[in-house]
Amino acid sequence: MGDIFSFVTIKEFFTPERLKVIFKVGVTIVGGLFFFRILAFIVSRFTKRRISAQASMIVRKAIFYTGVIIVLMVVLKQLGFTLTALLGAAGVVGIGVGFAAQKSISNLISGVFLISEKPFSVNDAIKIGETVGIVLSIDLLSTKIRSLDNLYIRIPNEQILNSELTTITRFPIRRMDFDLGVAYKEDLKKVRAILLDIAEKNTLCLNEPEPIFLIKNFGDSAVEILFGVWFQKDDFLALKNGMMIEIKERFD
Repeated sequence: MGDIFSFVTIKEFFTPERLKVIFKVGVTIVGGLFFFRILAFIVSRFTKRRISAQASMIVRKAIFYTGVIIVLMVVLKQLGFTLTALLGAAGVVGIGVGFAAQKSISNLISGVFLISEKPFSVNDAIKIGETVGIVLSIDLLSTKIRSLDNLYIRIPNEQILNSELTTITRFPIRRMDFDLGVAYKEDLKKVRAILLDIAEKNTLCLNEPEPIFLIKNFGDSAVEILFGVWFQKDDFLALKNGMMIEIKERFD
């Protein structure tokens, strides 16, 4: 008896009119989302050569999410909701969401500033506070980076905008500094000559700009020296290890 009742109830629910509405809703969702995803992809490909990679990414996501909202409005209208009721409900919900989403709005505005100011780009190495990593994406609310030990880190855009930011790979060449302590009994001219010779023989060190040899301070037990060499940004790890080994071996 229960099975018969359930069958009758289901049959009464799925009337031809309702099946037609369900079909239209399904076509709208599948077709609409597919259309806006393709549109976002085409626009992104078209604009990638004219704007930065992160701006192109934002444009693609903005088009797709706008499409999702449009599809949702159309689906609700197909289900019988009037436009006036939808707008009224959206207004009430919008007020509540506005109070709850102040932080998100702040991050959104900060994201716009980051995209327009362009302090860094996708694939740049950056340092924010104590966090160092490679930029994976710059979105409207947050920036995602991969740390040097391969961790996925999400940083709110407002935090980036209000923090000291260092773009490590902004320029093609960088300077690597070595802080050294030289005993007072040692000949500083000889130390300088050895360090310059190390830099000259290392193929990763650039001849221009020239290496820097600077006497920083007279410490309690040693003369404090800064020795800096210039290099291509992609050679950081290889040069760091090579120079450290060579300096130690030459002064042992």
